[in-house]
Amino acid sequence: MTVQALSNQPIDATATAATHAVNSPQVKIYSHSTLLYWWPAWAFGFVVGMLNLGQERFLSSDQHVNANSALGLSYISVLLLLIIFTNVRLRGIKSVVVILAVAFVAVLLAWLGWWGQIISLIPYLSVQMNTGFYLVFSTALFVIWMLMFFVFDRMTYWRIRPGQMTVERIIGGGAESIDTEAVRFQKLSSDLFRTVLGLGAGDLQAMIAGAPGTTLNMSNVLFAERKVHEIERLIAVKPDAVT
Repeated sequence: MTVQALSNQPIDATATAATHAVNSPQVKIYSHSTLLYWWPAWAFGFVVGMLNLGQERFLSSDQHVNANSALGLSYISVLLLLIIFTNVRLRGIKSVVVILAVAFVAVLLAWLGWWGQIISLIPYLSVQMNTGFYLVFSTALFVIWMLMFFVFDRMTYWRIRPGQMTVERIIGGGAESIDTEAVRFQKLSSDLFRTVLGLGAGDLQAMIAGAPGTTLNMSNVLFAERKVHEIERLIAVKPDAVT
């Protein structure tokens, strides 16, 4: 009986440690691609497609051509703005400077009286897309967005527990553990447009002490500010204090 009791002791200790690891507080961080910010493209595309479908049924041919051109210009404008905002980083003061510059140009054009001439050119810009284009393109973009957000972006993530940070990789089952006492987290300055489009998304950075130049970048993390506060609370807790 003594031998049996001794043989069961390591198993019980392992099970208890595993139970504590599962029940211990933790934060998971997922780094998303820039496609995260493209949800207005498929959302606005569905809206424009429905509007275009209604115009095809209830408006005359001439009225529909003018309305369709306005919808096409609006949709192209949204796509162009998304391309700019998702490829150009405007952090901190840069975003403020850009907004002030755009406002200055708008006021200058109004003061010179050029807005009327610019608006008068719009009817000559004929951009027409049928309902099928809006719905097919928006549906394809929506499916790609969902796959990226819920599948591919979650293949690699960071799990932070008291005293430990683990880089988990689903494909291949790889994992890398880092002692949080040697890690310093910080949130990079916000990009105004990405913060608005990405529900408070931002970039996090983990710098490993004792290894100069070694940093882990976590791009486009949802609710980045809240995640940083949660991580700070966790790394302040000693592993022995977690029950």
